This record gives sequence, C-alpha cells and structure tokens, in this order.
Amino acid sequence: MVGDPLLYKFLDDSGISYEYFEHPPAPTIEIAVQYWKDIRETTHCKNLFFRNHKGNRHYLVIFDHLKELSIHDLEKYLKQGKLSFASEQRMEKYLGLKPGSVSPFGLINDKEHHVYLFLDEDLRRNPKISFHPNDNRASLVITYDDFLKFLSLTGNKFEYFRG
Repeated sequence: MVGDPLLYKFLDDSGISYEYFEHPPAPTIEIAVQYWKDIRETTHCKNLFFRNHKGNRHYLVIFDHLKELSIHDLEKYLKQGKLSFASEQRMEKYLGLKPGSVSPFGLINDKEHHVYLFLDEDLRRNPKISFHPNDNRASLVITYDDFLKFLSLTGNKFEYFRG
C-alpha cells in the first residue's frame, strides 16, 4: 500500500475502517477525477491549506470537490481576514505533507494542534468521504462518522461553514 505507514497504523489502532484505492499520482482534483470513477457512493473532498495575513494561524478547508469556492468567498465565509495559500515549508512543518497530497490525515503530524479546520456543512450529509492517505497515489474512503472520530483523536479544533 502506498501512503503514510503511520497513518495506517493510527487508523488501524483507532478502529477506523477504510477502503483503499491505489491509482497513478493525482496532484490536482482535475487529475484525480479520472481515477475516482470506480469509487462509487462517495464524496471526494477538496482540501486547501491556508494561512492568515500575519502567518500565525493556519487553516485546512475541506469541501466537496464539485463545489467551486474562490479565496474571496472563503474569506467571507470563514471570517478570518485575508487568506493566502500556505507555503510548501508551512505545509511540511504543520502537516508533514507535500503539495498535491493535502489531506486532513496529515493532522496526525500536527502534535501541537496548530491547524484549525473548516468543514463545509454539506459534508455531514454524505455517508462516505475520501482523502489521499498523505500521498496522492491513493485514495482512502471512510465513513463520515469515522472521520469525526479521527478528528476527535487528533485533537484539532474545527467548525462548519456554509459554502
């Protein structure tokens, strides 16, 4: 299996079930869509990693990949001031991830719970959601309930937004 071995251990030790789908590298949603066609009845998520204007707060924003949200729209919804995409160095520091593999599963590397999550409230209506296992050569499908369990175990705070 490709992906982060520490993630699989974390999920297994936590009793979080997942379905594994290996595919060629998919660093963008546009590329990933072609590999998701066989993964049915699942909401595939888009994950964006931002920093605030001062660079002292970091946010992971998660929503259905079919939605289009501009940074300006997100700034309005999230009420966190001016946002910009976080650098590769910040992504590595806080999530242990490389660009093209952003995933909430990277929160296992955020021991100080620095990253704050914003989840599109529409995700709650989906029984299954998918993310990269910290590597864009695979996708993991988990239930939304198990995703919430994962978040409670990482300790990162989150809130819902209407996107």
